[in-house]
Amino acid sequence: MAEFAVVGLGRFGSAAALELMRMGHSVLGIDSDAKIVDKYADQLSRAIIADVTDEAAIAELGLDNYDVVLIAIGDDVQASLVCVVHLKAIGVHKIWVKAISHAQHLILNKLGVSRIIHPEEEMGVRVAQMLSYPMVNDYISLGNGEFVVEITASQRLDDTMLDRILQMDPSVAVLLVKRKTQIIIYPSDDFVLQANDVLVLFGSLHALRHIAPQLL
Repeated sequence: MAEFAVVGLGRFGSAAALELMRMGHSVLGIDSDAKIVDKYADQLSRAIIADVTDEAAIAELGLDNYDVVLIAIGDDVQASLVCVVHLKAIGVHKIWVKAISHAQHLILNKLGVSRIIHPEEEMGVRVAQMLSYPMVNDYISLGNGEFVVEITASQRLDDTMLDRILQMDPSVAVLLVKRKTQIIIYPSDDFVLQANDVLVLFGSLHALRHIAPQLL
């Protein structure tokens, strides 16, 4: 179990904090609005009212002891940047920040934060990918044009040997197959698929684009 601090409990920050809790982590939620903190007090490990632009307040929170601090402040770019500066000053090494503009991104990059998040842009790309390839349930980009994707086998593939799938493009690897509650890791070439099996595949974007439509 890791320990995370989420600064800003708006729609983005609260969603991230609650999902981390669901995954079994410890989460400290921080917001300057007492009503918002009260709303999530019983759902997070801890919830604190604090002005994160106040250097003394930041120091008292002990955020240097957390694995990652996520700054999810909404439209107040100045507050977000000042918070980053204070966190850097107390020795917080892993800082993820939500950015809402190109200018903010440039400044955050200069400040050396661990990761800059553009929720609207990233979700827009994700939606576009899923609209373009509706057979893909979910995907993760690993960089360098390589992806892990999740695809559900169609009725047409019922009783089909996995080797037939691999022959479509040998560069694509089948990492696992999920069948109801059963998970088969690195299934053998003679593994027989059933309709509605969920395949988790790894490969280049080009290879996955080629193979995905053939699994419908």
